[in-house]
Amino acid sequence: MKVLVLGVGMQGRAVLHDLVSRPEVSSIVAADADPAKIASYAAARGWGDKVACEPLDAADPSRLDALMSDGVTVAVDVLPSRLSIHVARAAVRNGVSLVNTCYASAELLGMHDAAAARGVTILPEFGQDPGIDLVMLGESFRTLDSIEEIRSYGGGMPEPEASTNPLRWKVTWTFEGVLEAYRRPARVIADGAEVEIPSRDVFAPTNIHEVEVSGLGLLEAYPNGNAVQYCRMLGLDTGRLSSAGRYTIRWPGHCAFWKTMVDLHLLDREPVMLDGIPVDRLRYLAAALGPHIQYDPGERDVVMVRVDATGERGGRRRRQRYQLVDRRDLQSGLTAMSRTTGFTASIGALMIGTGLVKGPGILSPVKDVPFHPLVDELARRRIHVTVEEKIL
Repeated sequence: MKVLVLGVGMQGRAVLHDLVSRPEVSSIVAADADPAKIASYAAARGWGDKVACEPLDAADPSRLDALMSDGVTVAVDVLPSRLSIHVARAAVRNGVSLVNTCYASAELLGMHDAAAARGVTILPEFGQDPGIDLVMLGESFRTLDSIEEIRSYGGGMPEPEASTNPLRWKVTWTFEGVLEAYRRPARVIADGAEVEIPSRDVFAPTNIHEVEVSGLGLLEAYPNGNAVQYCRMLGLDTGRLSSAGRYTIRWPGHCAFWKTMVDLHLLDREPVMLDGIPVDRLRYLAAALGPHIQYDPGERDVVMVRVDATGERGGRRRRQRYQLVDRRDLQSGLTAMSRTTGFTASIGALMIGTGLVKGPGILSPVKDVPFHPLVDELARRRIHVTVEEKIL
């Protein structure tokens, strides 16, 4: 199969690292705004025979069409989320299946019929979080007769030895994208009722709780996105759930810092006028802080993904835990965030290309990606998922 990789930043490089080693993949087109840089990166690793580097302007439909029109089986989109809809439209136009790692917008979900009519399979939300966590969620639903409580966690941060700045956090993603995520409201189920959490309150102490992780210690968790939609996607009766939520994890103290930043309106999108020039606050923060919170070559990040579910099977209450913990591979230089996101997206492309995941139309990791094959593929890449179940 021929695979097109759109965007070769931190996550895109992990996609390339994985795809070049796969015998199913005959050739790869790596498209990026800086193709010369990517060509140098590929040449240094001896990938020249398998990887062709092309220039990319993802906002230009004609350029996307040109990249997708030359025998591409599946495309992997690891561009900023604001560009995902442009890529999806091009994929449908050109009859190319697609994987991306960002949340599915209402506009993308509305393309289901058009994608299906063109025989195109689109798998969004297939990275680390969202992605692996959603497949875990789907497996919990399939293995329990009923669910009363479900919480999922995902996130990455420096190992304790690398937590050397006041944030205790360093960049493994587009920092502007991280800050944009910090502005996202959340929806959870608490005490049996749906609760909307405005973006200004995501980091409020009343919405934060602590999580203990073996080998890492105590972490804090804040609500992330809409948990209710995934419960409904599985057909769960939200009125019968005592609690449900999706959460991001960080070292203690992170949420208090960003709550202060939110309260000071430093994450607002309205520009500040400075000497008659409009300055985007969020973009300024990303540019000003980003260079000072980078990983040194010998430092490692750590990623944790977990789904905790309580429910019943065979007339007995049970508690399930699906968990993944991964660390940076210093030999390849790939961060844990890149490995768990980029490798997962690559696996998704391979699953579609080999027919293990089938469409057509807009799919979801919750319902359409088989758990055990994904776990096996992650294990082949030295990313291990553990499963525990206790009878209560």
